[in-house]
Amino acid sequence: MRLSWLLSLPAVLTVASAIAIEKRDADFLSVRTKMHKDMSGRRGDPKDKYFHESVFHPHYDGRFADHQLGYRERKQALSNLIQTYLATMSDIGVETWLMHGTLLGWWWNRKILPWDSDSDVQVSESSIHYLASYYNMTVFHYKTPRIPEGRDYMMEINPHYSNREQTDKLNVIDARWVDTTSGLFIDITTARYNSTHPSGEGMLSCKDGHEYRDTYIFPLRETFFEGTPAKIPFAYKEVLEAEYKQKALTLVDFEGHHFDEDKLEWIPVNKKYIADAKNKADEKKAKAQEEQKKEKLAQDKKAEEQKNQGQQALSEPGKQAPVAPEQQPETNQAEPPKPDGPQVVKQPTKADQLPPPEQQNVDAQKAKEEEARIATLKAGEEERKVKEAAEREQEQERQGGKR
Repeated sequence: MRLSWLLSLPAVLTVASAIAIEKRDADFLSVRTKMHKDMSGRRGDPKDKYFHESVFHPHYDGRFADHQLGYRERKQALSNLIQTYLATMSDIGVETWLMHGTLLGWWWNRKILPWDSDSDVQVSESSIHYLASYYNMTVFHYKTPRIPEGRDYMMEINPHYSNREQTDKLNVIDARWVDTTSGLFIDITTARYNSTHPSGEGMLSCKDGHEYRDTYIFPLRETFFEGTPAKIPFAYKEVLEAEYKQKALTLVDFEGHHFDEDKLEWIPVNKKYIADAKNKADEKKAKAQEEQKKEKLAQDKKAEEQKNQGQQALSEPGKQAPVAPEQQPETNQAEPPKPDGPQVVKQPTKADQLPPPEQQNVDAQKAKEEEARIATLKAGEEERKVKEAAEREQEQERQGGKR
């Protein structure tokens, strides 16, 4: 991640102010200022279900909205939603951490995945009791650089939160942080210690069926998300791989988006763009293969021509065969890179000191000739000595006869 990018986000996106209007049981008619009919879907939900999603989309609260937001408007609203939630929990001292798709968004670029329409967080059991006791139905008013006029956010606790069993399938969400303007919300689930879990002590269970070893969650790691201080599980990668598989952490094309690693952003693309990109890649690959094929044919043709020229030169007396390019000595070559680390110098052996075989033959012939020359000189010297000795004896005999 780019450090400058990470440091600049808080300055741009940090919540400007947060004011709790009052701690009270909210009157929905006073909070819901734009809606004229209930779109919460209560008529189609079971009687014992507390939270009711809208009839037009499961990630909107129908008490506060009657339509889905556009792509850009939804991204902005979700960013404000998680910023205000994290800031509020920090202010009131509630420990919370990112999970599920929100944690996956953090993995990629510390932002909400642009195709998501909700966020997911977790709290401890003591934290949900604290929120239920002091902050249920409390409305917080926030102003941000993007919404200078301000917006209301409501903390709503499911009265079934005290039921710890996973059998309560209708109320797996323990609380929600609701944007009372757009109807978007954050799902809050509780990670409770399960003393009767078959895996033994240290197991955390949520009513939505997710289970974790506590060492995978705690101690929490501090980080940033959407430019706001946040916390994530200790073994975040293992948690994500267990839920989404390893491919989700590396696949750069998903849900009509491509992840730009230079911009650190998910860029929306359409099917035509993806098809065109694939066709271009295939064409580039085919072109490269064709170029390699042409180059190989040219090399083979050149080698055949050189072979024919060599054979023709050998058939003509006095004409030297051309030397193949790879056999010609190269000049002005760059020195090879020196290896790192200590170098071992090889000591020359007797074999290394011997000249080539042809030179050895020449030297042997010269040595023989030298030996023959020396032997001839020695024989001549001996013959000279014998002649001189005979001449001396003859001279002595002549002198003796004279006396």
